[in-house]
Amino acid sequence: MKEEKTEKKNEEKREEEKYKDARIEQTGQVLLDKNKEKQNVHLITIIGEIEGHDNLNSSAKTTKYEHILPQLAAIEDSEEIKGVMVLLNTMGGDVEAGLAIAEMLSSLSKPTVSLVLGGSHSIGVPIAVSTDYSYIVPTGTMVIHPVRMNGMVIGVPQTFDYFKQIQDRITGFVCSHCGIKKQRLEALMMETGVLTKDVGTILVGQETVNEGIIDAVGGISAAMAKLHELIGNVENKNKENKN
Repeated sequence: MKEEKTEKKNEEKREEEKYKDARIEQTGQVLLDKNKEKQNVHLITIIGEIEGHDNLNSSAKTTKYEHILPQLAAIEDSEEIKGVMVLLNTMGGDVEAGLAIAEMLSSLSKPTVSLVLGGSHSIGVPIAVSTDYSYIVPTGTMVIHPVRMNGMVIGVPQTFDYFKQIQDRITGFVCSHCGIKKQRLEALMMETGVLTKDVGTILVGQETVNEGIIDAVGGISAAMAKLHELIGNVENKNKENKN
């Protein structure tokens, strides 16, 4: 009887691991629930190119915003999930999709922390700064540049006004969620001496902190410790309110 229970428990564990592996492979998400603090943390990865309304090449690594947005809504609705960790290694992508993800993250009531790994370029910048606290590894990079458009562009005043509106939305969001000033961010965007045949700036590790974009340099251990600290602060505040 004891052996049957042990086998059943092992089978359930194997099924759970299989489910987690499949979820990571399909969506880049997983629930972290084995920590000593007993705090359930939802891990989300923003990898490759952020896909918008159009499907990208099947061979390209993409993050689909229609996968991320419902999950963020489910996280907000969940009593079990206490915080969110966001790992970023993205080249950017669709502006509207990227801003939608950033707005959803910034509006969560749960504590959130982001960690920039290889890079968080272009529209990845608003996502990186949308969390309560942000980290970047020492070799991580961020490319700051103006809005770009693919395909045919009609060279009329209305088109340029539309470009400016989009750029103002991105700049406004970034500046309201980190320490960089609008004038400085725009100067980094329009730098001409860094990128070949383009305008913009590449910032590496500590440089992003010096500019006031990212909060600190650190890896996964520092990011997880910070998230558990933020969750603990929320739980202590809730206990005080109940008393």
